[in-house]
Amino acid sequence: MTPLGGYLLVAALMFAIGLAGALVRRNAIMVLIGIELMLNSANLNFIAFWRYGTHPEALTGMMFAIFSIAVAAAEAAVGLGLVIAIYRHTHTTELDKINRMKG
Repeated sequence: MTPLGGYLLVAALMFAIGLAGALVRRNAIMVLIGIELMLNSANLNFIAFWRYGTHPEALTGMMFAIFSIAVAAAEAAVGLGLVIAIYRHTHTTELDKINRMKG
């Protein structure tokens, strides 16, 4: 197996674990952790393709990864803000019990 293939395999496993965590869990915080794990696997792909690409001296993969980390941080801040606001009204973080927005 090539070194790039190893990185892609680890990233695919991380993405699968994050996707399963986001789809199976009922706690809102655990769903956010699954989404963060999926974003980190995308960062691993950015770095691996940058390192083993045709021009590793160009910092394009690194810049994509830093931008993705900034987006993930903003997503976590907004998501946790929403979870705290919902918890103050419903006193639960279980996604099945939150039904205020149903029509």
